[in-house]
Amino acid sequence: MGTDAGTFDDARLTAMGLLAETFAGMQAKILPTLTGAGLSGTEFDVLLRLARSPGERLRMTDLATQTALSTSGVTRVVDRLENRGLVRRESCASDRRGAYAALTGPGRDLLAGVVRAHVRDIDRWFTGLLEAGQLDALLGALRILRDQVRPGATAGGLTSCGGDAEKTR
Repeated sequence: MGTDAGTFDDARLTAMGLLAETFAGMQAKILPTLTGAGLSGTEFDVLLRLARSPGERLRMTDLATQTALSTSGVTRVVDRLENRGLVRRESCASDRRGAYAALTGPGRDLLAGVVRAHVRDIDRWFTGLLEAGQLDALLGALRILRDQVRPGATAGGLTSCGGDAEKTR
């Protein structure tokens, strides 16, 4: 039974395979720092997204969109983090149906410690292995890809819970 070797020797398959292998390998190198701090990768992602958002908070719907979690999935993650005192829910004054997840002081403190170690891991296993030009090119390429496959990854942050842009304080 013969096969056309060219069918399987395709640069697109190689690119996808390298991306998957690299991601899996980096996760294996980086996750121990997060789990050592008592955080899953998803919990870390939620905390970091809150910390990097204006007012250290996001609408729950925007947080779900950014993290690619369902609304019930983000609710469960926020519940766990809230039970640990790392985030709190805030209601929306202009829309009673809307709610924010907000980073707390203890959440910020835990995240700050984890981020220092996480950045060292990233430098060791990722960015530190690339020259500046390579990193710039990779970041540009990743943004192009991300914007196509996860256009909501940067949702929210500058909108109120009612959807209107908030005034700068």
